[in-house]
Amino acid sequence: MAENRVFDTHVQGIKYKAVREIIKAYDEKRMATAFIDIPKLALPGPKGTLRCCIYKERAIFQERLKVVHQKVTADTKSIVEVIEIACDECPVDGMLVTSACRGCLSHKCMEVCPKDAIRIIDKHCVIDKEKCVECGKCVTACPYNAIIKQQRPCVTSCKVKAISVDKDKKAKINEDKCVSCGACVRQCPFGAIQEKSLILDCLDILSESKEKGFNVYAIVAPSIASQFSYGTTEQVVEGIIKLGFVRVVEAALGADVCLEHESHEWAEKGRLLTSCCPSFVKFVEKNFPEFKDCISSSLSPMVETAKIIKTADPTAKTVFIGPCASKKLECKLPKTQGLIDCVLSFEELQAFFDARQIDIETLEGIEMNDATYFGRIFARSGGIKQGLTEIAKQKGIEGISAVAMSGLDECRLNLLKLRAGKSLDNFFEGMACNGGCVNGPLCLRQGPTTVAAIEKYGKESKQTEIANSVRKYDNGTLED
Repeated sequence: MAENRVFDTHVQGIKYKAVREIIKAYDEKRMATAFIDIPKLALPGPKGTLRCCIYKERAIFQERLKVVHQKVTADTKSIVEVIEIACDECPVDGMLVTSACRGCLSHKCMEVCPKDAIRIIDKHCVIDKEKCVECGKCVTACPYNAIIKQQRPCVTSCKVKAISVDKDKKAKINEDKCVSCGACVRQCPFGAIQEKSLILDCLDILSESKEKGFNVYAIVAPSIASQFSYGTTEQVVEGIIKLGFVRVVEAALGADVCLEHESHEWAEKGRLLTSCCPSFVKFVEKNFPEFKDCISSSLSPMVETAKIIKTADPTAKTVFIGPCASKKLECKLPKTQGLIDCVLSFEELQAFFDARQIDIETLEGIEMNDATYFGRIFARSGGIKQGLTEIAKQKGIEGISAVAMSGLDECRLNLLKLRAGKSLDNFFEGMACNGGCVNGPLCLRQGPTTVAAIEKYGKESKQTEIANSVRKYDNGTLED
């Protein structure tokens, strides 16, 4: 599969290659020497094309393999990790005076600086980096836009200010602040920040299922409909079956159940924050702890779906496949009750297909029919709000004023209003990713077309009653 046909960026292709080669080594029973062999196979050389030399490229690739191999446990604080050897190219100058500076007479930049860090020397603005606190006032004041604030993409992308730069100019993640949203993973131009992988756990589960005779179910996020542009969702489902899964179930089924539960819970509490996005939940717990009791007690759609599966098939194992980094951490939390055994990303699924030489374009396809339109549109910002408004209307529940918060900046703004007693809303849909799960950090691709794909996928649903999904949940069955 041509990488530029599937992924938005070349960095994704590099990560994909590491996972693909790990899967091949596992299947061919070469794991004992994988960390030595794979970098040479993936980067044959003799000259480097990405870094200063082939040896540094291989060293970085080897570190990628180590991140893939790391175990994720209930004690893991963050799912993302800095590969230090790969983090060495970004500027960290902070406030930078460009050649556009005209040495004007007004000296507005100098006048607004609260730390007296700016001087005019030889008719040119000069910033004392020892005094500068990077407040940005000079940037706004300069009439020529000659001063810019130069920040690393990872720092800019992190909306909880969990990333800083140490004395060696390496990015550092403060795990006490990090909410594992994965934005930095997507934005780092050098791929120096990478999420941990559970691919080896998945391979073990599938291998053991053959020996011990239990079934492995794949639970797919509804955003899957927006990702594999070279094939249909039905072809992707059949491809997943060919990997060794007994059945593919929509996480949108659990989303339907969440809507039912949250409509009742809102009626009891009068104020509710959604629990579907684990990064949003962590954001609230770390930054707005006074609202922890307002977070819905409903498990996420991923876990609610797994609960149905394991009630129907008690020996089953479940693997969630989606666009989210923080789901890899959520699956290990005590509150998920061990219902999710593993989490893979869409990027890893693509690597899985290619490692096993499964060309989904040649498959006939298998249709899914587990959930309603409203469950499927959970993938985009506003989907939960729309679904809850509809179910409240059906149940005669009045008084809900819902807001959809797209991205952590919007989440912070609306929760600050709530804290100040200035919010008119009482139901808060929180999504850490701008636009919702369709723009998750581990998506194959992002952009406006993904939202349209989700809307189309939702409208194709043959399930019309959320009550039918709730019956499955109550009865512990996957069948209608």
